[in-house]
Amino acid sequence: MGPLHGMTIQLEVLEPTGTDSFNAPTYSSVWTDVADVIVGQPTDQEQVDAMNLYGRKAVYILGIPKGDTHDWTSGRHVRFWGEEFRIFGHSVRGIDDLVPLRWNQKVMVEGNGTYTD
Repeated sequence: MGPLHGMTIQLEVLEPTGTDSFNAPTYSSVWTDVADVIVGQPTDQEQVDAMNLYGRKAVYILGIPKGDTHDWTSGRHVRFWGEEFRIFGHSVRGIDDLVPLRWNQKVMVEGNGTYTD
């Protein structure tokens, strides 16, 4: 077995497209690749906490690499393994110098029943 490594996933990014008739900004979804993301299972306690705090079931926890500047806001979608998932809750970030390895942020995702393959 080799060193720890993540996988490339796709993240939904919202790009501004203009404004609507009420002068509110409008956006379109674009998918971008994010490399070296760790995909793991939530612990039993993390699943209970997610259900108690957000009323949602955490299916996976994503470890985001240090230095990543993407917006991992709740409600965004990610794609990997031929499925689409929705980010929920708040991301948790550690101080780069105090977190070992290459990942310092984690986000929870729930399944939304969409298959991309």
